[in-house]
Amino acid sequence: MASLTQKYPSIVRKLLVPPMAELCDLLNDKMSSNFAEVKVEVVDCPDLRKEPFHMAGEGLNGKPMIADIGGVPYLMPLPRFDKQPYSFTEIAQLMGFQKGLILGAACSPFHVTGLNCEMMPNIHFEVTSNGEVSVNNATYCAKVVRNDEYELFKLNSTECFLFGNVFVCESKPGKVLKISARKRIGELNFTECIRNALRSKYGNQCVSLGGVFLLKNGNAKLHINPDFSKVPLNTQEERENWLKYFDMNSPLICLSVLHSFDDNLGLRIEHTHCFSTHGQGGHYHYDTTPDHVEYEAYFNV
Repeated sequence: MASLTQKYPSIVRKLLVPPMAELCDLLNDKMSSNFAEVKVEVVDCPDLRKEPFHMAGEGLNGKPMIADIGGVPYLMPLPRFDKQPYSFTEIAQLMGFQKGLILGAACSPFHVTGLNCEMMPNIHFEVTSNGEVSVNNATYCAKVVRNDEYELFKLNSTECFLFGNVFVCESKPGKVLKISARKRIGELNFTECIRNALRSKYGNQCVSLGGVFLLKNGNAKLHINPDFSKVPLNTQEERENWLKYFDMNSPLICLSVLHSFDDNLGLRIEHTHCFSTHGQGGHYHYDTTPDHVEYEAYFNV
């Protein structure tokens, strides 16, 4: 049986981790041009297992890392069905974890779901003394069904297909960045605003964040991939026409990974998938009610 190193060839890159106090000052300053009210502070991470977060693990601390798995070129112009699925728990073990929280955005495991879906990985795992993997899986998926309607459903799988972008940590309590923002007055969406602020200071040094944010008030534009395209999607216009867009209601629970800079690795520079307790979810693009929107985020660096 192939080792995890052989099964998942990887590149490891150390990222810049600025002090949280420095990030607070930067984000408070830069995000104020895009939101009428902004407050960024260092706080103790709330227990994310509780409402309104519904996460599989408690906190965002303990060796925080990000994994950029596969890539969109495996999906377009045509899906690469020759690719094997990726196991999140195996990749986490390759990263050095024996237990922890895995959260983010991914393409659903085709061999399980039977079609292309938006996946919201939300998994707490632990390797037991006998080598078995114990899992608390709170993962959701969103799929397009008949007449361009959609469905959000729970998924009991710890694998993805073609690509995934996940934040992994030991799920310990500890200090995190809390970002609160209300009433969007600029053109950038929430994650773009954060990324641009980081890039303005750190330039070609990559600073990465992972965590969860709530769309507490307002609506947002989300897409859900339909089933895999049977014709090549070669242009951006063809890809846009293939996607199915929906206006969805708050509250939305958004699992997010973002980078300030791609250091020649072909990173997915930002990827956010959302789910809810009212049957809505998908890939986050931007809020559609700027006067009423309210965000509350918890990120680690």
